[in-house]
Amino acid sequence: MKTFMERLKVSVKWFLPFYLFTFLPLLSCSDDSSEEANEFDNWVEQNDAVISQWASSNSYQKFKSYTKDVNAAGKTSDYIYVQVIESGTGTESPLFSDTIRVAYRLRYIPTKSYPEGYLVGETYTGDFSWNTISISDLSLDYSLIDGFDTALMNMHIGDRWIVNIPYTLAYGNPSVRTDILSGSNLVYDLALVDFWHPGETRPAFKSRQK
Repeated sequence: MKTFMERLKVSVKWFLPFYLFTFLPLLSCSDDSSEEANEFDNWVEQNDAVISQWASSNSYQKFKSYTKDVNAAGKTSDYIYVQVIESGTGTESPLFSDTIRVAYRLRYIPTKSYPEGYLVGETYTGDFSWNTISISDLSLDYSLIDGFDTALMNMHIGDRWIVNIPYTLAYGNPSVRTDILSGSNLVYDLALVDFWHPGETRPAFKSRQK
């Protein structure tokens, strides 16, 4: 008759492979999820630090929010920070009362798990192309964020910009939207396809050659 220790060795021999196959992957996933969640700890402080980086860099053009006094000294969070990817041929910019036709991809600031920034929303998928993009028609005066409006009122048709928006010119802290983390700077890859004044109309959008 087998002793207790002999029976224990047999049990470990058969159970150990099952344990390794079944439970270790779960433990690994749990660690990964915890690490990812920790990326958003101190989120406001992380975003404040990025605003300071934008403001101190010579890589960006900056535009003061249209809601701020242009003659007063501004804080770093009163500006949007822009990188021009493509320049269009238009010469006019949208007014606050206009309707805009845009394509965009929206992200948070980069984190370890999301080096390009967590994707919040987009009008198109895949690589950007003027030939294949999907668009959105919006009214500038219809509850859009100050930073987004400020960018568009300085863009021309055919412009494509990376627009970095401090959270104070976005959805704030606390956020006014439940699907946007409080204190989130927003980074738009934004293209102005067209715009028109009240009373004017435009045909349905068709992707174009550029």
